[in-house]
Amino acid sequence: MPRSPAAELVPLAKLLAEDPRYKFEAYQFVGAGLEFAQDVLGLGRPGPTRKRKSASAAKRVEEEARPVRHISGQELCWALQQLAHRQYGLMAKLVLAGWGIHSTSDFGSIVYNLISIGKMSKSDHDRREDFDNVYDFEQALVREYSITKEEEPCRP
Repeated sequence: MPRSPAAELVPLAKLLAEDPRYKFEAYQFVGAGLEFAQDVLGLGRPGPTRKRKSASAAKRVEEEARPVRHISGQELCWALQQLAHRQYGLMAKLVLAGWGIHSTSDFGSIVYNLISIGKMSKSDHDRREDFDNVYDFEQALVREYSITKEEEPCRP
């Protein structure tokens, strides 16, 4: 029997109550970063096939099976840097800090919290420490940010 969207949020709500370091948006961002790494950047080693579920207007339906692509902790951190630049530009470091994220170690804590409630998975080779000190936030999110031609605002 498919679970309701509200039932899907119960484990995350409990997690937010148990570990108040990170806001709900931080978990959403890391989840989006995983999809961004796999689907947009093409990162990850192919793994076993699994069924994904998606919401439809009235019920949840199974989509066609798709292979799981495993992303390392370091790869996810770099993908999150790129996603933060795309979504928040020069404000990325400030936005992430507002959600409780101040370093790549925080990404690791969020990922392992999501693993603990079954929202993410890990391989036998993954370690929490894989996320530690991948890059300096000031350097990677502020100093290395640059506006590209595609991102320039339209001029009249």
